[in-house]
Amino acid sequence: MMDAARDGEGYFPKGSVLRRVQSHRAVGQTYGQRALLIGATHPVPYVGTSQSTLAKERPFERLARTALAFETIFFAPRAEADRLLAAVHDLHTRVRGSLAQDEGTFPRGTPYDAFDPELMLWTMAMLADSSRVAFETLVRPLSAGEREGLWADWVRFGELFGMPRSIAPATAGAFEQWMRDWYASGRMHLTAEARAVGRAIARNLPVPLVARPGVSVTNLLVIGMLPAEVRRLYGLPWTPAHALAWHGATTFARTSRHVVPHRVRFGDNADLHKTVIRSERAVLARGGRTMDLPT
Repeated sequence: MMDAARDGEGYFPKGSVLRRVQSHRAVGQTYGQRALLIGATHPVPYVGTSQSTLAKERPFERLARTALAFETIFFAPRAEADRLLAAVHDLHTRVRGSLAQDEGTFPRGTPYDAFDPELMLWTMAMLADSSRVAFETLVRPLSAGEREGLWADWVRFGELFGMPRSIAPATAGAFEQWMRDWYASGRMHLTAEARAVGRAIARNLPVPLVARPGVSVTNLLVIGMLPAEVRRLYGLPWTPAHALAWHGATTFARTSRHVVPHRVRFGDNADLHKTVIRSERAVLARGGRTMDLPT
C-alpha cells in the first residue's frame, strides 16, 4: 500500500486531479458504463470476470457495487480504502483460468489471471479513459497539465490494486495513443454474452419509474461517448436524431453550473448505485430478468 500524506486523508486528497474530476456527479454517473462497454471488447478479461463474479446473474448489481467500491477509493480515508483493497485482493486470487473456446483473435486456452500486469493495466485504462472523456464531454476540456495529472492519478489507482507502474504508458499522450491503437488493431471482439450484457447496460438500467427519464438521458450520453467502432460492435443505433439529442444534452450539462445547485452537481453517486442494486434484486425476486443472455 502507498502512504497517505497524513492520517485520515485518502489516497486522492482534495488537490488531486482524479478527485476533482470524479467529484462531478455527471462523470460518476456515466464513466463506469462507458468503461464496462469498452472493456468488454477485450474478451480475455471479460471472460475472466464473467466466470468469477455476478456479471451474468446480476450485471447491474455488479456494475453498481464496483462503482461504490471505486468511490470509496476516490473519496474515503485511507483506512477505509485499505479494507476494501484487501477484500478485492482476496477476490482476485480466485480469478484465474483460460478461454474455453476461440474468441476473435484470442485462441482457446489463452490464460487469464487477475494479477496479470497487462490485464490490470487494461482494467485501469478503461476507467481512466472514460473518466477523462466523460469530464471533457460533460464539464469542460482539461489542460495539458491536468491531463497528465489525471493520468498519473489513475496510474496510482492501478498501483493500489497491484499493477506495476512500469506497465503503464509514461504520459497521457502515450496512453491516448495506446487507446487509439486498440481501436485500430482489429482485435476488438465481443463474446455473445458480452454483447448481450453490454447492450442491456447501455439501455436497460433498472431504476424506479420516476427515475427512468433521467436514466434515458444518461444512456444517451454514454452511448454518444463511445467510439463509433464500439457502437457498431454492439449494434447500438446512432442516427442523426440521436446525435442531435446528444449534442443538446451535453451542451446543457456543460452550462448547467449556472442553474444547477452545487450540492446537486458535486458528490458521490452512492444513492443511485444502491437504487440500482435494490431495483435489480426486486425484478429478480418477482421472477423477472433484467437482461436476456444468449443460449
